[in-house]
Amino acid sequence: MRVALITYSTKPRGGVVHTLALAEALAAIGVDVSVWTLGRGGDRAFFRDVDPAVTLEVVPFHPRDGESVGERILRSIDTMAAAFRPADYDVVHAQDCISANAVPGGIRTVHHLDAFTTPELIACHDRAIAQPVALICVSAAVAAEVRTGWARTPTVIPNGVDAARFVRAAGPDGSADREYWTTRLGDYILALGGIEPRKGSIDLLEAYALLRRAGEHDGVRLVFGGGETLFDYRPYRDAFDARARELAIEPVFLGTIDDPRVPGLVAGSRALGFVSTKEGFGLAAMEALAAGVPVVARDLPVLREVFGEAVRYADTPPAIAAQLAAVLSGDAPDPHRGSDLAVSHSWHTAALSHLELYRSVLAAEPA
Repeated sequence: MRVALITYSTKPRGGVVHTLALAEALAAIGVDVSVWTLGRGGDRAFFRDVDPAVTLEVVPFHPRDGESVGERILRSIDTMAAAFRPADYDVVHAQDCISANAVPGGIRTVHHLDAFTTPELIACHDRAIAQPVALICVSAAVAAEVRTGWARTPTVIPNGVDAARFVRAAGPDGSADREYWTTRLGDYILALGGIEPRKGSIDLLEAYALLRRAGEHDGVRLVFGGGETLFDYRPYRDAFDARARELAIEPVFLGTIDDPRVPGLVAGSRALGFVSTKEGFGLAAMEALAAGVPVVARDLPVLREVFGEAVRYADTPPAIAAQLAAVLSGDAPDPHRGSDLAVSHSWHTAALSHLELYRSVLAAEPA
């Protein structure tokens, strides 16, 4: 079976991480798998090394001055559509709305649902759910949203987790990796994914200000890692920066982090602030649990489904601050519960489930 997985970027975004891990797991069980992506900003490779058993196809995509978000979306779709060779593959599996629009009629994973305001993005988002021959969701909660909004029934296949990397980072063999960060940052609360509305970044900032004001943990810093995004969240970032100045807070912004450094960054943190307003699964939080790091998450149905009682939940900045204070003081869920949960999610199992779906889709196609 020849399978193409298509993603929109080479950067360490959640859907891209998922794509590469799935591709490697599929290759490990004997699938002939290729990953197609757009090489934004001159990228010729992904943010990390990829198993050579996976074929990589990076389509050049250079920036254009003065291009709007909508124009960039449409050009992304057209660029991938012009380069992709559907006849070379038995299964085409898109991992995002841009990829699904570029190669319509294949399989698509809906990681989470978004509410966009840019017209081109709204249309891209809707077509990418309506047009694919089959849909996958990484949680039942998101699948239920798809059923309600589009009257379609996705197959639910949870993410795998590369838990071993984060378990190691938390153990004796990872001490140097942790010290690399703790020497630079001291004690810190970590947030991953950059400053975006969906990540609830301003709520976390407000919660951190309340935590500092209480005085018990005023030596703990707020650190943001990651941040590459296709979309224009400049107004939100401007609002974040303005509020930080008003609160006299100076968060640390690490930007995109070299992949080998990520487990140590996570394992070295005192807590992970995971207060997204929308999520499909919560891979970053699962990796933190693998490293024994307590997680404070927004109380969303999808996160209750995935994490159960392994994390602390909160909805508002005061509640987030209270839960952060609790876990920093040692009142956190049993770390073994979280690490056991993370280890239970295998990419091998996810790959087998995908292969079963691919075969069923092929069997249903007209002869």
